[in-house]
Amino acid sequence: MTGAESLSTMDPSIRAWVSRHLNAGERIVESETLSGGITAEMRKLTVRTTDGFSRNLVLRTYTDSASLLHAEDWLRRESAALTLLSGSGVPVPQLVAVDPTAAHCEYPSLLMTQLPGSTVLTDEGVDERVPLLARQLVEIHAVIADTRPREYRAMTTADTVVVPKRADAKVWASAIDILRNPVPAYDGRVLHRDFQPGNVLFDVSQNSAARITGVVDWAGASWGPTDVDVAHCSTNLALLHGPQWGPRFAFAYEEAGGVLSQNGRTQQYWRVRDALACSEEVQLWAAPWREAGRTDLTPRVVEDRLDAYISMLMDARGQ
Repeated sequence: MTGAESLSTMDPSIRAWVSRHLNAGERIVESETLSGGITAEMRKLTVRTTDGFSRNLVLRTYTDSASLLHAEDWLRRESAALTLLSGSGVPVPQLVAVDPTAAHCEYPSLLMTQLPGSTVLTDEGVDERVPLLARQLVEIHAVIADTRPREYRAMTTADTVVVPKRADAKVWASAIDILRNPVPAYDGRVLHRDFQPGNVLFDVSQNSAARITGVVDWAGASWGPTDVDVAHCSTNLALLHGPQWGPRFAFAYEEAGGVLSQNGRTQQYWRVRDALACSEEVQLWAAPWREAGRTDLTPRVVEDRLDAYISMLMDARGQ
């Protein structure tokens, strides 16, 4: 979803900074706000080229006071990830410019090319898209990094989990106990760290099969176990389409050649950890989905789906 806005609403310092990174003779002719972002303001900029055509860029700007505390780290990680992946075959935007410390702009900002396609969050066609998501994640985890991204961080603790009012308290107590176990050993890989349908672009034209055209939002790029990315996408799919899609995605990932922890209890650890982390801000997660048209995902629905997914993970007993 987008909304047209006047170019005059752009901060003059940011507009000047963007203009300095355009090709000679190019100029910004239009700006549109992009919805779906939680931590940053996103704009699509239409640039008129010297031959009379146009091209689109995307501007990410951190203006919220809470986000500003992490903006420099996020922008440095995203710019490094886009540089690393530019020749990998993973479809990512091309980095144009970055100002992580707001040395030139009013706010920390990143400028990149716009990729074709759009996010698809509907239940219709999910059985076709899940294998595509799984194969794409396998390709990301296969990327060789000469310089590793920062080690992943798991912020959730047993004390920060928020138990939904209608949840099975006993099941959740057992799940929370899992967080008190030592972190399992792992072989690290390049992680997206927020790989989920909202950050994957699809071409779903009626005359051809769905295909992925881009993977965006690399602000959390990290180094860690593949289980982390798989668990995160599984949680998102469970909330978007129903609890059964969490395990189905993990199965599809392995079917596509992805390698997860061999121990069932270790897999359970990562999936429970991610699902419990979601509990702290589940409504924040779901808000962009509702804005994108999934009005059926009411606060009660997403909480009930999370509860059902936690119960499913615990019923697996690590097998």
